[in-house]
Amino acid sequence: MLQLGGLVPLTSIDFPGHLAAVMFCQGCPWHCRYCHNPHLQRTDVPNKLEWVEVMRFLRERVGFLDGVVFSGGEPLLQPRLPEAMQVVKALGFKIALHTAGIMPARLAKVLPYVDWVGLDIKAPFHAYKKVTGLAGSGFKAEESLDLLLNAHHVDYEIRTTVDVALVRKSELEILAETLAKRGVKHFVLQSCQPLTVTIPIQTTYLWEDTRLLEKLAGLFPVFEVRI
Repeated sequence: MLQLGGLVPLTSIDFPGHLAAVMFCQGCPWHCRYCHNPHLQRTDVPNKLEWVEVMRFLRERVGFLDGVVFSGGEPLLQPRLPEAMQVVKALGFKIALHTAGIMPARLAKVLPYVDWVGLDIKAPFHAYKKVTGLAGSGFKAEESLDLLLNAHHVDYEIRTTVDVALVRKSELEILAETLAKRGVKHFVLQSCQPLTVTIPIQTTYLWEDTRLLEKLAGLFPVFEVRI
């Protein structure tokens, strides 16, 4: 049903407030430099986990796990994601989605089945190409943000990974102000974790800038920093 690159059987952090399993969907058309799962970007690889195995695992966890997280890669790339979510939800699990909002039309189709979304907003929408490598990608994320904010039954967090080489401090302020004006209630900044030392990433400037962090915190009812 889904092309899967792996599964984490238990997590307490990927679906806030819930014990959950995480399915990692294979494939992503964006190539963000700081991607922490680059092995999941390709689609021309064998499926590492068959759906029948996943369902067997989940049936054994009914009553123990609260929910299931569809992560990636980019889950929206999977055409049968709505069907998979419905099957999992029928077992009694809550559904969480990690997405960059690359396909708004598909996000709209799965939102009726989702309880919580972690939406990655990578930069000011006009500056997305610096991060994703694709022109126009910011418009997709912007449309997905609006869809999520209008899905009032869905809890969420909007999160931005900070790589100073890609998003300047001034751009981060612009992004935060834009999100606040659109009605975002929960905004998270998270530090970039390079996979190799050949990628120079310096974000210390941000976490030591108390003025900036206090300003951003004042824009949102819930503001978090994850280092």
